[in-house]
Amino acid sequence: MSNRQSIPKPTARRLSLYLRELDALRDANIVSINSKQLGDALDITSAQVRKDFATFGTFGRPGLGYMVVPLCEQLRKIMGTNRTWDVAVVGAGKIGQALSSYSRFADRGFQIVAVFDSNPKIVGTMVANHQVRPVADMTRIIPLRKIRLAVLSVPAHVAQDVTDRLVASGITGILNFAPIRLSVPEGVGVSSVDFSRSLEQLALETMVEIN
Repeated sequence: MSNRQSIPKPTARRLSLYLRELDALRDANIVSINSKQLGDALDITSAQVRKDFATFGTFGRPGLGYMVVPLCEQLRKIMGTNRTWDVAVVGAGKIGQALSSYSRFADRGFQIVAVFDSNPKIVGTMVANHQVRPVADMTRIIPLRKIRLAVLSVPAHVAQDVTDRLVASGITGILNFAPIRLSVPEGVGVSSVDFSRSLEQLALETMVEIN
């Protein structure tokens, strides 16, 4: 399967989990792992692990399992993280500032190269060694820098308008922290992070455990 757009979202999410676990194993100098061990670590069945990997080719060897370092490299190639991606952050409030300073992005191949905001009090200030630029500059800077990914951390009432402008500027992937469902054209990916929904799910799970 060479076309990443044809990878089902659940599979893509699991690939990211596999890579995170494999990176930890590599750092611990673990040379190999089998599908059951990897699945147990992530609460995924060994059959699902094998099925996911078989979608992209043959990575393991019967009786030997998977070699950790080569598998990490293969997964990064499949996911497109074996290269550096330039990323724009839109919204330089507390969340945007924290995300702009998050060092793990660079470790994963994502480099923050531009930060935008509409607040005159924030525009011109420095965030993670980047001068915050006005949102109006997005349509010029994003195509100029050939940025394809954006992190959106703006209020809900302006999120769709900002999204439309990002897409018009050439953005094809958005990590959305605004509490709203975004409408985007085909070919543009959106991954939303909803803190309140995550807490609701945790509260529900906690209530189930209590009862």
